[in-house]
Amino acid sequence: ITHLAAEFRHPSRDLPRATAAAVCVVGVLYLLVAFAIITVLGPAAATADAPLGELMAKGLGGGARWPAAIAALLLTMGTMNAYYAGAAKLGAALGRDGALPSWLARGSVAGQVPRRSLAVTSAMSFAALAVVAATGLGPEPLVLLTTGSFVTVYAIGVASAIRLLPRRTLARASAFAALFAVAVLLLMTGRYLIWPAAMTAAALTYLHLKNRANPPPTPKPEAVELTPS
Repeated sequence: ITHLAAEFRHPSRDLPRATAAAVCVVGVLYLLVAFAIITVLGPAAATADAPLGELMAKGLGGGARWPAAIAALLLTMGTMNAYYAGAAKLGAALGRDGALPSWLARGSVAGQVPRRSLAVTSAMSFAALAVVAATGLGPEPLVLLTTGSFVTVYAIGVASAIRLLPRRTLARASAFAALFAVAVLLLMTGRYLIWPAAMTAAALTYLHLKNRANPPPTPKPEAVELTPS
């Protein structure tokens, strides 16, 4: 959602409020649902394909699995809507700043729709979906690949916060604590960090080749006015 910050009317006020509310509400809901599933299903929760559906089936009967599946689908659509919107804006901003082809830059201004970036993001998503369907790749590798990408972004973001935040402040101390937690996640991700590492290498290679093809102009020396002594 941070890529959509410019779309907020008062981002410095609204974005922290929305983030805090989302983390608290979603965190409490996750903990309550997890507690109910483990309490009711017990060890069977570890082998269930859809633990929430099994929980509702226990309480309301076997027919309750369908409402659980529909609710999961609707929740997924809401999440993907936010991801696609953020990714489209990010692509347009990267095109505007020269990190991606400038053809994608249209729609990077707040209030505009980044149609080109959205089209590219959608095409790449459908291509990835086709590869998954053709290869029969299960959900576990996809989840771990995604997690590795997110954890890499978190690590870079928290490291940047440590560098930018003032010393001897609570915010910087919190960033150090977050970096430790992210480092543990990085170790747990293991070989699935290869994907974000490859993407990083590709991005740096693209920027290097682009800078070689279009070197920045050399600043002209300023004229020095000589005055008689």
